[in-house]
Amino acid sequence: MTLTRTEPVPLALKLLVAGGFGVGKTTLVGAVSEIRPLRTEETLTEAGRPVDDLAGVEAKRTTTVAMDFGRITLRDDLVLYLFGTPGQDRFWFLWDELAQGALGAVVLADTRRLADCFAAVDYFERRGIAFTLAVNCFDGADRYPESDVRDALDLDPGVPVVMCDARERESVKHVLVSVVEQAIATGVTGHRDTPQALA
Repeated sequence: MTLTRTEPVPLALKLLVAGGFGVGKTTLVGAVSEIRPLRTEETLTEAGRPVDDLAGVEAKRTTTVAMDFGRITLRDDLVLYLFGTPGQDRFWFLWDELAQGALGAVVLADTRRLADCFAAVDYFERRGIAFTLAVNCFDGADRYPESDVRDALDLDPGVPVVMCDARERESVKHVLVSVVEQAIATGVTGHRDTPQALA
């Protein structure tokens, strides 16, 4: 009888990508995913104009209505599954489902509309889910020191603040590594009473 060596099964972890409307969540997932990302984008319509604030993102033509999904292998033994949340208030009912089993989250921020990420910060703080605040450095947007961003959002001292370009794979990978390290360092294991690793 011949024994065959089997490769170890990599640990699969779930991360959320959250933030305000038009902050770059879909772009971030697409930039780093090693598979073709699943997107649920629909065209913005006149009916949504009264509720979708396009200030600062006037050129935006589509919006995520359910989620984005992508996957990245950080190491041979570690795979991250990324779930991008919709940004508008009317789709927040989906967040609880998406958060089930999450190890941690990225809260993506735009310094031109910093208040738009307050809801996401509050969501993860209240549920005890570790997160990294990633400032998406848009072309033409003012740059602020990490300390100013932290103070403006009243973040706990232990929450990492990372500058990034959501279009650049290596920049996004840096953000994701920060989330994993933050979750491990704080001992956070994901949404209460749910497994952190995907089967």
